[in-house]
Amino acid sequence: MMLGHTIQRTPCRASHAAASGSRSRPAGTSCCCPKAPQLPLSSKISPCNALRAVCRVRCAAAQPSVVVTREHGKNGKLMKALTKYNISCVELPLIEHAPGPDRDQLPGLLQQGSFDWVACTSPESAAVFIEGWKAAGQPKVRVAVVGGGTGEVLDAAGIQPEFTATKALGKVMGSELPHIPGGSDTVLYPASVKASTDLQDSLAAAGFNVQRINTYNTVGVTNVDKGLLEQAIAADVVTFGSPSAVKAWVALVGLDNAKQKLSVCIGSTSAKACWNAGLDKVLYPDAPGIDTWVEQVVKGLQEMNRLPAVVA
Repeated sequence: MMLGHTIQRTPCRASHAAASGSRSRPAGTSCCCPKAPQLPLSSKISPCNALRAVCRVRCAAAQPSVVVTREHGKNGKLMKALTKYNISCVELPLIEHAPGPDRDQLPGLLQQGSFDWVACTSPESAAVFIEGWKAAGQPKVRVAVVGGGTGEVLDAAGIQPEFTATKALGKVMGSELPHIPGGSDTVLYPASVKASTDLQDSLAAAGFNVQRINTYNTVGVTNVDKGLLEQAIAADVVTFGSPSAVKAWVALVGLDNAKQKLSVCIGSTSAKACWNAGLDKVLYPDAPGIDTWVEQVVKGLQEMNRLPAVVA
């Protein structure tokens, strides 16, 4: 779904529009774009079609580029998926994680076991949970995850999630989480300091008691390599996986530069952060995930004429 996004015409398209609207344009002339190849016209090739051909060549000449902004070590899947479409990736990590104020409480709470579920809502929350679970002596727990990416982190540590939401959104997870017969109806929620209350509000509405502890924080980076930043500013698209990344990007490049780029977000939370920051060229999938995220990047590049309409 395209939200608030207006594609600007490239110089080729602008020149073509001006040329095709001129009635006095001499026959046999070609596209007036700088460095455009001269195409001789015949009775079989109309000036309009010739100009379109030139523009297609020009648009396809440079490989489209996309900035990936997750923290170090978390961009691999997105980059691998994008390169399948011959998209060049500029890796510019814009966030990093720090311990939250309640992190030390996690092992003791896991040892007590006075809850039916532990809710993990991101790969980082899963990683923090695993650390606390190991410190607690690896007790038997029942874990629910918001999406497949979070579940994969747990799987790698030998923990099988017993519930995955049908859509990777906290409010969906809260409404779908099953009650355990004879249980305490309590959910332990190791969260980010900056996490919204969507999950706990949804769980409370479904009849659960929620014990939220803020185990980690997401902070934006303030210093990046100058050459890498210049590559990012020259890219076609910037991707965001969290509101913190949006804030860090705008702070680094300035609002005017940020507004010129198409922002493609993993979900609605980051999209809202873009709008709140003053960005209006925003795309995001209805169902968050790597595959749907990539689909939106491809869609945006196609509408910008930076990728062909159909990609093999």
